[in-house]
Amino acid sequence: MPLPELTGTLGIKRAAHLLHRASFGATKQQIDGFASLTAAAAVTQLFQTGLPDPKLPIDAKTNSDWLINGPTEANSSDGDLQEFFKGWLLAQMLSQNIPASQSLSYSVREKVVFFTHTVLTTIQTKVDSSRALYFQNQLYRVFAFDKAKEAKFNFKNLTKKVSVDNAMLRLLDGNLNVNGSPNENYARELHELYTIGRGLEGTAPPITDAGDYFVYREQDVQAAAKVLSGWDILNLGVGGVGKIPDASAMGYVPNPLIPMDTDTNLPRGKVRGSANNASGHDNSVKQFSDRFGNATITPDTTLTNGNNATEASALKEIDDLIELIYSKPETAKNICRRIYRFYVYHDITTGIDDTIITQMAATFQASGYKLQPVLEELFKSQHFYDGGAGVNDDSFGAIIKSPLDLMMGTFTLFNVKAQLPDYLTSPNDFYDKTNGLISELALMGMNFYEPYDVAGYDAYHQYPIFHRSWISTNYLTRRYEMIKKLTIDNLTMEGALQIDIIDFVRTNFSNAIASNARSLIVELAKYLLPVTDNLTYDIAVDDASGLTAERMNYFLSAFLGTIDINPEAAWTARWGTGYDFTNVDTVRGQLQSLFNAMMQSPEYQLY
Repeated sequence: MPLPELTGTLGIKRAAHLLHRASFGATKQQIDGFASLTAAAAVTQLFQTGLPDPKLPIDAKTNSDWLINGPTEANSSDGDLQEFFKGWLLAQMLSQNIPASQSLSYSVREKVVFFTHTVLTTIQTKVDSSRALYFQNQLYRVFAFDKAKEAKFNFKNLTKKVSVDNAMLRLLDGNLNVNGSPNENYARELHELYTIGRGLEGTAPPITDAGDYFVYREQDVQAAAKVLSGWDILNLGVGGVGKIPDASAMGYVPNPLIPMDTDTNLPRGKVRGSANNASGHDNSVKQFSDRFGNATITPDTTLTNGNNATEASALKEIDDLIELIYSKPETAKNICRRIYRFYVYHDITTGIDDTIITQMAATFQASGYKLQPVLEELFKSQHFYDGGAGVNDDSFGAIIKSPLDLMMGTFTLFNVKAQLPDYLTSPNDFYDKTNGLISELALMGMNFYEPYDVAGYDAYHQYPIFHRSWISTNYLTRRYEMIKKLTIDNLTMEGALQIDIIDFVRTNFSNAIASNARSLIVELAKYLLPVTDNLTYDIAVDDASGLTAERMNYFLSAFLGTIDINPEAAWTARWGTGYDFTNVDTVRGQLQSLFNAMMQSPEYQLY
C-alpha cells in the first residue's frame, strides 16, 4: 500500500519545505511557482527526464580535460586535480551552466547523487585519485534518476557495480583481497553499512552469540569476502590508463587494458590474472549461514575455464551475492531508513519503522529496487509534510542543515551562485573561489569528501546523535561568520562573493511590503525560516505555532535599531520608492542588521 498522498496545493510553506529538502536550494520565484502546485505536480516537475550530463571539469594548468583523456606530466598534480573535481562538484550542485528550465530538477538529481555518496561513501585521501573519484561520482549520477531508464538501472545493480568500482576497491582494500589471503573489509561494510544493516538502531537485543548480527552472521562476511576476491584497481594516474574509450564513437574498439562496464561505459576494476584466468579469485563453493537459508554461491561452470575462474564467472558470483543479500526484506528496509533520515527525520521509532519504512520498502521492492519511485512517493506523501499526528516539530525545521546545505541553499536563494566564475572559461578564478568554499565547509564541520570513516559523515548514520553532530559551539560560530561575510564583511573586498541585500529586496518584494518593516520581516520569514505559521508581533495573541512574538520583535528591533525617534515611519520614508534612496548606506546597514539577525538565528540553521 503506497503512502497516502497529500491533497490540495502546497502553498509557500510546503513548497519551500519540499524544495529545501529535495534540492540544494531554491529561489523565491521557484518557491512561489511551486506554491500553486499539488504535491504530485511538483514532483513531476522535479524529476524531469532528459537532463544533460555535466560538462567535464578542466585542469587550470593545461586548460583541458584530464578525466577522459587521461593526465600527463603537463597536468597539475593529482592532489590539485582532486580539489578541482570537488570544486566542479559544487558547481553541479548549484546547476552552473544549466538552463533555468532545468536547473531545479538538475539540483534534485545532484542531491540524489550526494545522498548515494553518503551511503556508498568514499574518502578522498584513501582513494587518492581524481579520476577514480570522478568515475564513482558519475556512476552515481547515471543511477540517480532511474525511473524512466531500463530495468537494470536500479540501486541493487548499482551495488553490484560499486563492488568493482576503482574508488571502492581502494577505499576498502578490495584490491588486497585474494585467494588464500582474504581481506574482509569490503564484505563486512557491504553487509553492515551498504545493504542489509543490523536492524533498526536502538532496538536490537544484546549479542549473545559471537558473530551473530541478527540478520547476518560472521560466516556470511567470510563467504562474501571469498566471492569478492581477486580484483585490482586500475592505474588511472600519469603513465597508467590513458584515454577512456567512448563506446558511442564511430569505430569503437574495446581496449582490453581498460575494463569497462557495458551498462554505463565507465571504467571499473580489473581481475587479477587475466580475463580467461582470474587467478586471484577464490573459485571454491561459498557457504552462507542460516540467516541466508544456508545458501551457497557456486562458480558457474558455463563461464569458468576448466577449474579456473574467469572475469565473467567472478562477476557472476558478485551478481549472485548481491541478489542473495537483496532477497532479504531487511535490506530494502535498511536502505529506506537511510533515505528517510536524509530527507525526512533522524528519529525512526518502531511505529514509523513498521508503517512508513515498511511502505517505502514495499515500493522499493515493487519497482525493482529503483530509487526514484521511492523518492517520488515520499515527496508526494502527507507524511513528508505533516509528520506524525499531533506533532508539529518532526517535519518542518526538523533537520539541522549540513554545512553543504546551508551554503548551497544560501547561494541559490540569494543568487550568489551567479557570481561564481565559469569553470569552463575561467578555471583559475573558479577553483580559487571553490577552494575557499571547501575550506569554509571544513570550518563549519564538514570535510567535503573526507568523512571520518568508511561509514560516511556522522550526521547520516551515527546513532543516536545523527544530524546534531553538525553543531558545536565552534561550528555554529563559523556558520554565523559565513553569513556575516556574505552580507557585510566581503562588501569591501573586490571579487568576493556577497549578497546584494538591497537588490534582493527590490527584486523579490513589492514596494508596499518592502517599505513596511513589519510586513517585510513576515514575508522574509516565509523563505528564510521553516516554521512561519500565524506570525505576530503581539505577545498577547501569540499561539507559539510558529516563531514566537518575542523572536519577531527581536528581528524588528535588530532591523530598525535606535537611530530614529519613530523607527517604523523613518524606514518607510527612507525606503521610499526603493530606487532613489537619500541615504543608501543607512538603508543597506539596516537591511544588513535584519538579514544577519534572521540568518544567524537558530531557525535558519534548520529546514
